[in-house]
Amino acid sequence: MIEKKDIENLFAKWLDQISDKSLRDKVVEVWFQGCKQGNWDTIEKLKTMPFTLATDHKNVSFINHTQAVTEGAIQLAKAQMENYEFMPYEINMDRLIVGGLLHDVGKLVEIESDGAGSWKMSAIGRCMRHPVYGLTMAKEAGLDDKILNVIGCHAKEGEGAAQVVETIFVHQADFATFNPLVMIKNGKLIT
Repeated sequence: MIEKKDIENLFAKWLDQISDKSLRDKVVEVWFQGCKQGNWDTIEKLKTMPFTLATDHKNVSFINHTQAVTEGAIQLAKAQMENYEFMPYEINMDRLIVGGLLHDVGKLVEIESDGAGSWKMSAIGRCMRHPVYGLTMAKEAGLDDKILNVIGCHAKEGEGAAQVVETIFVHQADFATFNPLVMIKNGKLIT
């Protein structure tokens, strides 16, 4: 069984950047509960899970995707904070990092092994997409509404909705990892 310490080790680089210890603990708790609900028993197995079923994932794992989106969102925020002479809005880095780490956490129960070496949508995944389920998991862990906004609105569910600025950074980082793969599949990525 995946333990909380395994999750802490997996995401240590980003968890260590969250200044509020209670937020760090809640991120770990949400991941722990998601692993439990999704029947993930080892980190090694979890590392084989693709980050998407919507296109050829080119062996980009769910873990690698989560790490890349979190880091990408941080760097987008830092680029503005370091280069804008006057920031037109405040960026909450704790919220941004927590949102990055949890944006796809619902996929822990949305995607499952098909038992034959591939992956399929779970029964829960057929009922609701990962932003909705992830938001529910985060709410149960006591995370605030602005973090729930990042999770629930980072994908198409957030189109047209009011968003905290951190949602925008996570959304952009998320689609910067997804869109090139779709373009490769459709023969539209210029190399």
